Amino acid sequence: MRFNRVLLSTTLVIVALVVQVSVLARLQLPGATPDLLLLTVLALALVYGHTSGALIGFGAGLLADLAPPADHAVGRYALVLCLVGYAAGLTKPETGQHRSATAPMLVVAVAAVSSTLLYAGVGALVGDTAARHVGLWSLLLTATLYDLLLAPFTVPLIMALARRADHDPLAENAAAAGSGAGDSPLGWIGGGSGGRLARAEKQLGKPGRNTNLGGRRNSLLGRSARRSAARIKGVKRL
Repeated sequence: MRFNRVLLSTTLVIVALVVQVSVLARLQLPGATPDLLLLTVLALALVYGHTSGALIGFGAGLLADLAPPADHAVGRYALVLCLVGYAAGLTKPETGQHRSATAPMLVVAVAAVSSTLLYAGVGALVGDTAARHVGLWSLLLTATLYDLLLAPFTVPLIMALARRADHDPLAENAAAAGSGAGDSPLGWIGGGSGGRLARAEKQLGKPGRNTNLGGRRNSLLGRSARRSAARIKGVKRL
């Protein structure tokens, strides 16, 4: 991962965790709690891809496991967010950006359900049966509802910040300079588009535009020379 990606991801994950612990966890909402940390991981994975999404998810989950209010085994949420971040990164299109908000919202809904199920499943493996007392169906419904309500205010903003941090102006300027050199009006001096065209035509056995102009110029000079010679002969005859 690039340095700017690591810096932005670390900052966003820490801010999301602080807001999650200090604000959202104290709202006393029925059922689950809005998972801002999950939405942050999903937004970054949708921009950076599956590898970065898995790494960011593991780091964010590990921080959540080590946060003071945590009452579960260390590594439990790290595993869940690692898998969710990897799966969300796989939905990144080849163009790098989704055409509409439908796909990200669908990813959020699926991630809310799958993360709750994975968290409860891993808890059942290690002997934590808290989900049974709360009610798994209630957790699934409220977690999906809260995350979908919070996603429009957080996911687009985080994705925009991620794309902006991944922006490399030096590389784009170099690419623009390289592409603009051939389109320059003086590009033929340094072997621009005109020079490449003439070389390509010469390799194909077809004369270029410069060759045609030179041939026309030589033919005109030849005609004028012949006319001058005919006039000189006529004077001598006289």
